[in-house]
Amino acid sequence: MNKWLPWIILIIIGFILPRFLGDYTLYVMSLSLVYIILTVGLNITLGYAGQISLCQASFMGIGAYTMALLLKQGWSFWLILPFSGLIPCFFGAILGFPALKWKDHYLALITLAFNIITFLVTQQEKDITGGPTGISNILRPSIGPLKFNSDANYYYLLLLFVILAILSSYWLINSKWGRAFEAIRQNELAAKAHGVSLLSYKLLAFALGAFYSGIGGALFASLLRYISPDSFTMFTSFEILIMTVIGGMGRIEGPIIGALLITIGPEVLRVAESFYLIIYSLILIFVMLFMRKGLVVVLDRVRGALSAAIEKKR
Repeated sequence: MNKWLPWIILIIIGFILPRFLGDYTLYVMSLSLVYIILTVGLNITLGYAGQISLCQASFMGIGAYTMALLLKQGWSFWLILPFSGLIPCFFGAILGFPALKWKDHYLALITLAFNIITFLVTQQEKDITGGPTGISNILRPSIGPLKFNSDANYYYLLLLFVILAILSSYWLINSKWGRAFEAIRQNELAAKAHGVSLLSYKLLAFALGAFYSGIGGALFASLLRYISPDSFTMFTSFEILIMTVIGGMGRIEGPIIGALLITIGPEVLRVAESFYLIIYSLILIFVMLFMRKGLVVVLDRVRGALSAAIEKKR
C-alpha cells in the first residue's frame, strides 16, 4: 500500500485540480498531460531499451493527422483512436531496422531525418494535410450523453489516458518484454547470448514508443482543435527528449516529472518577464550537470527522508 499511496494522492490531486484553475492554466495542464503520454513512449524506446529516437514528433504528427482527417470524413473518435496509434506503430517498426546496424549518433541522425521528411510531406501535401495552414475545427469526442467539448471534461479524459499509459508501461517493463529491453540496453552481445532476439525487441521498442506518441498526437489534435506541421517539427522531438532525460530515463516517474517541468516551468517563470528564458535554461543546465539521472533523484531523496522520519517515530 505504501508503494501506491503517492500515486493515489497524485491522481486525487489531478482530479480536483480543475476546480481551482483558470481557462489558460487548465489548458497548460491539459497540454502537460499529453506530453506525459508522449514521454512515456520515448521512455520505453530510450529509457528502457536504450534506442535513441529523435522523431517522436513525427509519430505524434501521424497520429494527429490520422485523427483530424478521419474525423472530417465522419468517423467516430473512438474508432479512429486505435488507428492513430497503430499507423505510427507501423512506421516505428520500420525505423527499428536501422537500429540493428547503427547506434548512438548515427541512429539519432536517421530518426531525425525521418522527422524532417514527415514535416516536409505535411507542408507540401496541401490537398491532404492543408499544408502550412493546417486543419481546423477538429471535433472532440463524446460517449453517449457525456460530451468532452468543455476544457474541464477533456482534461479529465486526458487524465484517464495518462493513468492508462502509466499503468500499461508499468506492466510492460515488469514483463518479459521489459526484461529483454533492459538486457539490450545494458549489453547487446550478452543479451543475444542469452537468447534475446535483437531484431524482434528493437523493432518492438520503436513500435511501442511510436504507438504511445500516436495516441498522444490524436489527443493533442482534439485538445487544440487545430493542427499544422509547425506542431510536429524536430524541435518538438527535442523537447520530448529533454522531458524524458530531465525527468529521469528508465523510471516510471521520469516522464511525469519531466513533462510537468518543461510544460509548466516556463509559465511559472514568466513573472521574471524578459529573464524567464535565461532562468529556465540555467535550471535545465544545472539539472543536466548535477543530476544526470534526472529529477527523479530528488524524489528518491524525499522518499528516503520521509521513510527515515517515519521509522524514527516508530
